[in-house]
Amino acid sequence: MGPDSSQEPQTISQVGEFDLIDRVTTGRQQSPGTLLGPGDDAAVLAAPDGRVVASTDVLVEHVHFRFDWSTPHQVGRKAAAVNLSDINAMGAVPTGLLVGLGCPPDTPASVVDELADGLWEEAQQAGIGIVGGDMVSSPSLTISITALGDLQGREPVTRSGARPGDVVAVAGRLGWSAAGLAVLGRGFRSPVAVVGAHRVPEPPYGAGPQAAVAGATSMVDTSDGLLADLGHIATASRVAVDLRLEQVEIPQRLTEVASALGADARHWVLTGGEDQALIATFPANRPLPPDFREIGVVAEGSGVTIDGKDYEGPTGWEHWR
Repeated sequence: MGPDSSQEPQTISQVGEFDLIDRVTTGRQQSPGTLLGPGDDAAVLAAPDGRVVASTDVLVEHVHFRFDWSTPHQVGRKAAAVNLSDINAMGAVPTGLLVGLGCPPDTPASVVDELADGLWEEAQQAGIGIVGGDMVSSPSLTISITALGDLQGREPVTRSGARPGDVVAVAGRLGWSAAGLAVLGRGFRSPVAVVGAHRVPEPPYGAGPQAAVAGATSMVDTSDGLLADLGHIATASRVAVDLRLEQVEIPQRLTEVASALGADARHWVLTGGEDQALIATFPANRPLPPDFREIGVVAEGSGVTIDGKDYEGPTGWEHWR
């Protein structure tokens, strides 16, 4: 006799669109600012500030994640984190997520369940929920997230406000995701802390609004890498940025992993993306917020240097390269 078909995993085509939506939304907790959540033609969110901060990211299987390296739950958390980090980088407070999901019809429904659990878990860490979205058939699994935020009466902290004389500071981890990617790329699954940093980044939620209150003149998150993202600030602000290498922490754990792999931990810290740390510039005469540590200075000119010298080699991630 053949296997009992009732014991086979259900696919999303068997479950159906509307039942699948119910599975990933029923019983979830929304934030108080969600006036109308999933179930209607559109969601309704409170916007006390009168302005809405919005950011979108798209994650594609085999480009941004692999299920042989990460569980669907971890992928869901990462997808939410990279979007919420953009809201954080504007100095805003998250208010909700919109999720678009495209996947093949034979995708197990359990994969979507786990993705949803991860998305919701990360959203809850930021104090919000998933307020709406869409599901469609697609040749490959693709997740599109739009994160929304509120400025709470403050001006947004953009990339273009850095001024000569400012100090450069960072909040969060640097180089950990790149180290985890290198470990996975060699076929290993440990050290767990390093691999986990690539699977699920840990944005310093709340540090963005703290920086805004403290008078940050510019800010960006490290999605592309420290040097590359400092370059975004330098270009947008029309200034030069000089990184002080002695002030950039190279964690001992990364040094150990790099030694085992024959790699350079300093390169991971300087160029590795997807840690979702925050880089901000502050007036030199103001105290830094508690989560930030100084790593450089802003000067007249252009470009990014390290101790006054150019960095040799790629400075970070670029699509289509």
